[in-house]
Amino acid sequence: MNKDANYWIDKLGLQEHPEGGYFIETYKSQRIVNFDDYDGNRYICTAIYYLLVGNQFSSFHRMKSDEIWHFYAGSSLTLYIIHRDGTLDEIRLGQNIDNNEVFQKVVESGSWFAAFVNDPTSYSLIGCTVSPGFDYHDWELADINNLVQIYSQHRSIIEKFKRAF
Repeated sequence: MNKDANYWIDKLGLQEHPEGGYFIETYKSQRIVNFDDYDGNRYICTAIYYLLVGNQFSSFHRMKSDEIWHFYAGSSLTLYIIHRDGTLDEIRLGQNIDNNEVFQKVVESGSWFAAFVNDPTSYSLIGCTVSPGFDYHDWELADINNLVQIYSQHRSIIEKFKRAF
């Protein structure tokens, strides 16, 4: 059976995500931690399924925690990461290891990152694991104009992820 995006949305119970695509939380640790640089308690770890379809993309955003992206199914996905020092990584998550694709990639805390599906006629099903666990207080959606001012050397990449409202 050839599975499409609707199959995964239905089977996994995915819901729309505020930054684009679909998601569902799959894990939240029972243990709690409290670090000085976080606003309150956090779960030690959280995980989600995340799916992008066709021309959908994950806008540039950053988090206080490290996030591991895992590839599961569909088209490969390109992940752009602007590190704190201003360097840019372009990572392809997918199953074609011979084509420099990887099954997982760590996005270090404080890095700006965005993602899109490489085949606009397909989808990308991935997972994201966050530690300390995800909390919307630790998530910041980029102001694209400000990001371009700070990292003008990456203007063309950053502007690809500007949403039209």
